[in-house]
Amino acid sequence: MIDKLTCQEVLTAALKTGGDFAELFAESTYSNGYEMTSGKVTKVTSNHTYGVSIRILKGYHEVNGYCNDFSRESLLALADKLAGSFTEEAKIKEVVLTETEVKNINPVQRYPETVTNAEKIAYLQRIDDALKGYSPEITQVISNLRDEDQKVLIANSKGRLVRDRRVHTFLGTSVVAGDGKSTQTASRRIGGHAGYEVIDARDLEAVARETADSAITMLHADEMVGGKMTVVVHNGFGGVLLHEACVHSLEATSVAKGSSVFADKLGEKIAADIVTAIDDGTIPNAWGSLNVDDEGEPTKRNVLIENGILKSYLVDYRNSLKMNHPVTGSSRRQNYKFSPTSRMTNTFFAPGKDKFEDIIANIKFGLFAKVMGGGSVNPSTGEFNFAVSEGYLIEDGKITKPVRGATLVGSGAEVLKNIDMISDNLAFDHGFCGSESGSIPTNVGQPTIRVQNMTVGGRGK
Repeated sequence: MIDKLTCQEVLTAALKTGGDFAELFAESTYSNGYEMTSGKVTKVTSNHTYGVSIRILKGYHEVNGYCNDFSRESLLALADKLAGSFTEEAKIKEVVLTETEVKNINPVQRYPETVTNAEKIAYLQRIDDALKGYSPEITQVISNLRDEDQKVLIANSKGRLVRDRRVHTFLGTSVVAGDGKSTQTASRRIGGHAGYEVIDARDLEAVARETADSAITMLHADEMVGGKMTVVVHNGFGGVLLHEACVHSLEATSVAKGSSVFADKLGEKIAADIVTAIDDGTIPNAWGSLNVDDEGEPTKRNVLIENGILKSYLVDYRNSLKMNHPVTGSSRRQNYKFSPTSRMTNTFFAPGKDKFEDIIANIKFGLFAKVMGGGSVNPSTGEFNFAVSEGYLIEDGKITKPVRGATLVGSGAEVLKNIDMISDNLAFDHGFCGSESGSIPTNVGQPTIRVQNMTVGGRGK
């Protein structure tokens, strides 16, 4: 992509006016996308994204620029332009790089280029075929498939030089059910930092039927009646509550600015004793995993909350300077056009000792949030409002009738303290997280949890 000597020369040039740190990030990414709507292929896309960014830090101040030309002349010109932001003598006279081999924790069996377009579209066709004649209430089936093969080179003035290859494969399906008066939509996702073997490992027909059943069930559900109650949030995508309402406030992006509700609280009790929360970028082939982050730092298993005590933040290099906190292998960016910052990878509550049946059994009245939907969060306060895509009432220790239109309202700090039971059924789900450094693949996960005294909104009476 770019040879070592050129990287050294460019980084040295970037620091000639007194910068403290310089970084070069180069990438070449091939991506493909496919969409099928009710049996018809509605979209096929192929893209090649490539470019180089150079970043210079002087203290906490940052300048960043990028270009699409990998030539030595173009990179030196960009380095000179960015270096013009400073006017002092060079502190580092020459950058010397040592290339480090990256340990691959995300092996790929079926690379995207070995799978034909016809084979890829056949995955989507299987989902559509599984639902033909399944129910007259199914009005639309939309499925999307995407793959991405990214090669990166990361070099910096501390002597780091690493190269990595990242392959992501993702399939999502949405089923719309309607009765002429209203409609309900259910969605499911499959994905991994892996090749097409991650799709092959799943029963697509079963995924299709599960999605359809969810939409049909919600079509006939009663409207939720709101109030304060016990809420059981199911495993898997229920972890979006932790991701959005809690851990965004543990990212150095907000902590370093003092705009997080959890700033300056390391070592303090912020959650119930049974709560341990982890962000782990080292889970093999998980959707949010990386061999190295976008600063070239090996990813880690970061215990953020342990037995209710705040143990760590997610910290990138730049914010580590301001916070005096070690980096955590959590620096990420969508592509070379974005400056990296602290982000999540695979974020989850650690499993507990309770059984799912016991969590439900002693609830007089409450809500079972089987599948969570989207929502909004104020990162400075952790206050949130989330939709429940598939919900059920809990009455006298049993899950009873389905309810729709439920929303969960509260704050991350409040939820963490009100968790009183955690199951042993940890599961993950996949999504994309948008923030300052763009949209990135992240995993959310948790076992089933029980939260006391939660505010539930609803349109029922």
